[in-house]
Amino acid sequence: MGEVKFVQGLAAASVNGLGRAAAAIIGHANLNLGDRVEPVLDALQAASPNRFRGIRHSVSWDPHPEVENRRVEGQLASGNFRAGARVLVRLGLCLENTLYFPQLPELAAFAKAIPDLTIISNHMGGLMRVGPYANRDHEVLATWRRGIAAVAECPNVVMKLGGLGMPRTGFDWHTRQKPIGSEELAEAMAPWMTSCIEPFGPTRCMFESNFPVDKVSYSYNVLYNAFKRLSTGYSAARVYRIDV
Repeated sequence: MGEVKFVQGLAAASVNGLGRAAAAIIGHANLNLGDRVEPVLDALQAASPNRFRGIRHSVSWDPHPEVENRRVEGQLASGNFRAGARVLVRLGLCLENTLYFPQLPELAAFAKAIPDLTIISNHMGGLMRVGPYANRDHEVLATWRRGIAAVAECPNVVMKLGGLGMPRTGFDWHTRQKPIGSEELAEAMAPWMTSCIEPFGPTRCMFESNFPVDKVSYSYNVLYNAFKRLSTGYSAARVYRIDV
């Protein structure tokens, strides 16, 4: 709540400055609280009455011990987690989700169980091509694409296009002595982006910077110039209810 209140203050101050910061704010609340998450969400809403739009909750889990697990197995199927998600629906809030690509079928089942909840899938469905998934592109990409297709069948899910600068996606951009430029980056990203845009459609996709995490691979300006090269006219304004 303190974070949301702090960002709300920065956003309010920016109205009279150059540009507009944080037109919409995503906070965090633990959906495993079930129905008991409602007072937390109420407090977040009170901290930002005009900008708070929802929460981000990771469910990232993988059976391989070398993969970092942020949560526990099967969280999306948990009764408490789903009860908490239904509170989001009741309050008109959305859920940002992060997971690993083998969990995409779980996300599809969750989305179908709570069809009135707007869900944003971050980082192109949690693509991973390192560790136990290194040098297995034929198998990994087939699994990833099947998962993307399953989630795309759920009209309440929106896909964020980005996060490819994280080393776990298997690109070498973070190891280069000369940073990648926007033209090469756009060309490298295009087939991955297309694999999401085609099943979801452009109205259910939006670009994400994933900064500062992705800056290990490229600069903010290079990334957004690559996005401009890839496409124009895609917007997050509808999902977050931002006036543009």
